Amino acid sequence: MDNSSLGSERQDDPRRPRRLPLWGRIVGVLAALALLFVLVSRFDLIPGFGDLFGEKTRDRTGPVLLKSIQDMHRYEGAAGNFQVVVDLEKDAKFLPDSIRGTRTLYVGAGSVSGYVDLGALDERSVTVNEDHTKATLRLPHAVLGPAALDLDRSYAVSQQRGLLDRLGDLFSDNPAGAQGVQRLAAEHITDAARDSGLVERTEKNTTAMLEGLLRSLGFQEVTVGYE
Repeated sequence: MDNSSLGSERQDDPRRPRRLPLWGRIVGVLAALALLFVLVSRFDLIPGFGDLFGEKTRDRTGPVLLKSIQDMHRYEGAAGNFQVVVDLEKDAKFLPDSIRGTRTLYVGAGSVSGYVDLGALDERSVTVNEDHTKATLRLPHAVLGPAALDLDRSYAVSQQRGLLDRLGDLFSDNPAGAQGVQRLAAEHITDAARDSGLVERTEKNTTAMLEGLLRSLGFQEVTVGYE
């Protein structure tokens, strides 16, 4: 047996461990470095290391543009805080919910203000006697403003979406109909405010405010009515 055949047998010996190719060793080293980086950054093994590659937030918002100014001629006499749990479900005909359909549980918190509009008052709305001791005011009835949803206190409890809906969320600016469920929460809060006695409370507080103001000006008898 010659030396060349002996060398070939040594190279092909199955008991001898095979060396990884160069590209394999490079990939292994990179994977080890990546794992080490994650561990050090996550568990702060080296103080200050996380700040080296930490995330930075830059606010590049442009200047705020003033679109308009409106003079307000109303007195807000009362405000109510409300909370509602919205259970919104949408199904598709002939398709199971696992394929097409959504159900969202959403806790909506918001407020509604009651106010009296004083902008339409004129000389006929206020009657004063000659001695300036009696005053009679006729005001429009109080009304409720739109519900203002507090997004900091509102949140989704759960969201169930079918496969097609989840795929659609990937290409949508409004995942899972967030605006729709928020709008529905605001509508329910507005309806609840109408039945809460907020209008009556607003008129009562407005009357008390005007009575105190006019009495401080010397009027002994003040009558406030709504029509």
